[in-house]
Amino acid sequence: MADADWPIEIKLSRDGRVLTLTWADGRSDALSAELLRVESPSAEVQGHSAEQKTIVPGKRDVVIRDVQEVGSYAVRLVFSDGHDTGIFTWPALRRFGQEGEELFAAYEKALAERSLSRG
Repeated sequence: MADADWPIEIKLSRDGRVLTLTWADGRSDALSAELLRVESPSAEVQGHSAEQKTIVPGKRDVVIRDVQEVGSYAVRLVFSDGHDTGIFTWPALRRFGQEGEELFAAYEKALAERSLSRG
């Protein structure tokens, strides 16, 4: 992993709705709690293959309650709905920052296709 892909600062907004990461290369990403919750790298959300991925509705108002370091390579996020099993590695968080808009648009499309809502 390149040094640029290493966060030098991780800040959770007061209301728990945005996790901001500043990377060693100067890039800054503001990631919504909703995006992080519905794209959690946990097996509960991602399954064990692409076909098993769960579309998680009703998370518009979810917030991050805690950010816990996992070694020197990741954080565990504790969400207000009790979800806390995803380990968010630095490369995964960097990807969310780079592809967040596309991921969220795909999420909204998947919800619509299943007549589900963000809640």
